[in-house]
Amino acid sequence: MADLPDMTKHKGFPSGMPGTGVQFTIRRANPKGVTPLKALPRKARPGTKEHRIDAAFLHALWHHFGDEPFERGNLDAARLNLLFGREVIAADKDFDPLSYEAMLVINEKLARQNFPESFDDVFEV
Repeated sequence: MADLPDMTKHKGFPSGMPGTGVQFTIRRANPKGVTPLKALPRKARPGTKEHRIDAAFLHALWHHFGDEPFERGNLDAARLNLLFGREVIAADKDFDPLSYEAMLVINEKLARQNFPESFDDVFEV
């Protein structure tokens, strides 16, 4: 197996949403290359299962990192891409969408507007 790039593993971050099979983190770097971060259209509407999963992921991000910039690390690109460019944005001008070391930050104003439930102390699954 080829040498995999270094990837920060966020200890204590939930691995996924229970009962859904949806992952929030990856176990190891992708041997085929880093999945790029890019804004993807979000079809989830409030009240749907998909919206609830996005809200749960944002809840985990907020309660793990707060308003501080954080490294992409082992956070799942598929989950990030549904929030990227809106609720989660690049933290600096030198952002590299193909780096596990890319720094991100929560756009708190928009995130609170779109997912107010993510900022509650407890998120019921």
